[in-house]
Amino acid sequence: MSPTAHPSAAIVTEDHSALIAKLTDAIGAAYVQTDPADMAGRLVEDRGLYTGTAIALLRPGSTDEVATCVRLCAAAGVAIVPQGGNTGLVGGGVADGGVILTTDRLNRIRSVDATNATMTVDAGCILANIQQAADDADALFPLSLASEGSCQIGGNLATNAGGTAVLRYGNMRDLVLGLEVVLPDGRVLNDLNGLRKNNTGYDLRNLFIGAEGTLGIITAAVLKLFPKPVTRATALVACDGPDAALALYARMRAQNADTLSTFEYVERMALQMVLDHAPGCTDPMAEAHPAYCLIELTSANAADTLDARMETALEAAFEAGEIHDAVIGASEAQKDALWALREHLSESQKPEGASIKHDVSVPVSRVADFITTAKAACLAHMPDLRPCPFGHFGDGNLHFNLSRPVTMDDATFLAEYPTFNRIVHDIVHQMDGSISAEHGIGQVKRAELRRYKDPVALELMQQLKSALDPANIMNPGKVL
Repeated sequence: MSPTAHPSAAIVTEDHSALIAKLTDAIGAAYVQTDPADMAGRLVEDRGLYTGTAIALLRPGSTDEVATCVRLCAAAGVAIVPQGGNTGLVGGGVADGGVILTTDRLNRIRSVDATNATMTVDAGCILANIQQAADDADALFPLSLASEGSCQIGGNLATNAGGTAVLRYGNMRDLVLGLEVVLPDGRVLNDLNGLRKNNTGYDLRNLFIGAEGTLGIITAAVLKLFPKPVTRATALVACDGPDAALALYARMRAQNADTLSTFEYVERMALQMVLDHAPGCTDPMAEAHPAYCLIELTSANAADTLDARMETALEAAFEAGEIHDAVIGASEAQKDALWALREHLSESQKPEGASIKHDVSVPVSRVADFITTAKAACLAHMPDLRPCPFGHFGDGNLHFNLSRPVTMDDATFLAEYPTFNRIVHDIVHQMDGSISAEHGIGQVKRAELRRYKDPVALELMQQLKSALDPANIMNPGKVL
């Protein structure tokens, strides 16, 4: 399987017919799909870089049915690829034979405990539906992603998703208290507790968060809820580049740490793509600027005067020469319009041709240095390249995307993927950063992981994998 692979027909052979029959008896014929046409959408990675094969697509409807499917596959020695909404970006959910087990039928909100500020949900719940259920309970579940209308919470957990609110609330790992997991032998780990203090041995929960389905299948989770913000101030601020943005971030954090929930960075080239390709998006400023910061303050206290706090901080930034212009949303519609400029970034790159994407993180103090250094190094290799760095500046996570030169074809540009990986990832490593901030390792970064990860850490990861999944049937070929 490779980024240039073509769809392959998934054929149930005689070797697997007995397993298919048992699976059909276990969960019903309607939920065991073997027709290639029925599986086609589940065999292709979201960006189209990988196309896989599978002998069947399984859609169990309960934890018990997931466990039964796993036991049957384990007995037959058939690999299992867990899959949620199939919105991953590193090939982690693409099968290379074996079965795909999707959690889309595990979609119940099991319970909401308002006093404990928790919600227990099935792994197949769509993120947007969880957000809405929290809102209905007058609470907030803060994870927010571009794919929130289709991604599932189990996948968010398996990749330790981040998103735009990490600065205030943390990654997915910080938003969960307990898990239910089907292990590679079919046993069920029941750790669905809502405890904020539980010092009874190893933290098994965190083994499975970020493991990309290589150690087991998450089937349910206890999520943290937060007070629902009732007021917000949203601003788009123009500046000269990453150094000015870093100074502005330090100012905002010092003056508004209790309410600062978002600090996103976008350079002009990336914003221009949104203005060119995203319907309804317009430039809120009269002049173009080198870079922009999207800043949001939120509070659960209606008496908080967030617009005034935003204005005070930005006035000081003007006086210090850190920013050139600013637009503060005066209505909810205007605030949403400012957010749309950030939310359409990834989709707006597609009409501009192929892009080479890097999801990296460095210490916040090094973010500006990284952007400047990495851009210069990439342009030295390909002067007509169009760098489009953007992302979660306040937590050190950047999507360092590279759009192909206008005159270059996609295939020629994508052939440079290994070269640009080496340029960018070497700089990340030199700055004590990570080659994967929130997208995971999957297949795309397996070799890179071995190049940069501490060898002792890699050895421990392999020992954990061997201990929990000695037959290597759970999402093989991913991460390790």
